[in-house]
Amino acid sequence: MSKPALGRGLGALLGGSPALSQTATAPSIPTAAPSSAPDNRERVLRVPLQQVRPSALQPRKEFSDEALRELADSIREQGIVQPLIVRERKGKYELIAGERRWRAAQLLSLPEVPVIVRVADDRTVLELALIENLQRENLNALEEALGYAQLAEQFKLTQEEIAVKVGKSRAAVANATRLLKLPTAVQSFIRTSRISVGHAKVILGLLDEKSQQLAAERVIKDGLNVRQTEGFVAKLQARTSKISTDNNRTPAVVPINSNIGRLEEKLREKFGTKVHLKYAKGKGTVEISFFSDDELQRVLEILGVNAD
Repeated sequence: MSKPALGRGLGALLGGSPALSQTATAPSIPTAAPSSAPDNRERVLRVPLQQVRPSALQPRKEFSDEALRELADSIREQGIVQPLIVRERKGKYELIAGERRWRAAQLLSLPEVPVIVRVADDRTVLELALIENLQRENLNALEEALGYAQLAEQFKLTQEEIAVKVGKSRAAVANATRLLKLPTAVQSFIRTSRISVGHAKVILGLLDEKSQQLAAERVIKDGLNVRQTEGFVAKLQARTSKISTDNNRTPAVVPINSNIGRLEEKLREKFGTKVHLKYAKGKGTVEISFFSDDELQRVLEILGVNAD
């Protein structure tokens, strides 16, 4: 199934704004003669690489060294096929789109690069940068979330408005920005792909940062998949709920047979999950808890029970 186009698209976002002609270019910015372009509304200029700088509004912060080297190799053979999109800013050209090509050009020490100059305000630059990266799936989950948050905070856009502009559902935008509620350490785990967004969404079910970080560290330590993480998070939630309940009621002194307590602990170690043993005069029950289908399957295997 083909992937639907995002938002208004790169061209439509700027409304087909004509590029500034060479004669309209600020005198302080040197340019070379423009070459012809398929669209007569736009003119491709070749400008010194040193006159182009990245934008502080670029949501993408991480660039793969290996991918940049591969792009540089391609540019060495084919040249820069797609011009950089820039705007004039303080006597320089500021990138709107094409930072990967700009970085690869730097690796090759190219003297000049092709650009199309457009007029765009800060909000348009951020929107366009987001759309370009989302279309190419270049942003990691945290960069995407930070981009949405910047549109919301700096430009006062609602989640519905952001969703329309970037071609996402409102729920997708909301779920992405929720990641920013996680502790800094857990966000770092997502950024470095030590845990997935699926793991993170489960961990968000925990209300306090200490539990969230504990869950993330357990995912990494034990290599838990998302289903197993759901089970672990359910245990933490149950434990927190029990502590809260116990703190809100008058504690009662209940005599416990120490042998039963030790046996219950051995059962917990055996099954690797919560086990409650009720015993009275030779009768009782053994209650084994599980918090996911995978955990149930593991308990059944320990018991030697075939589920088929």
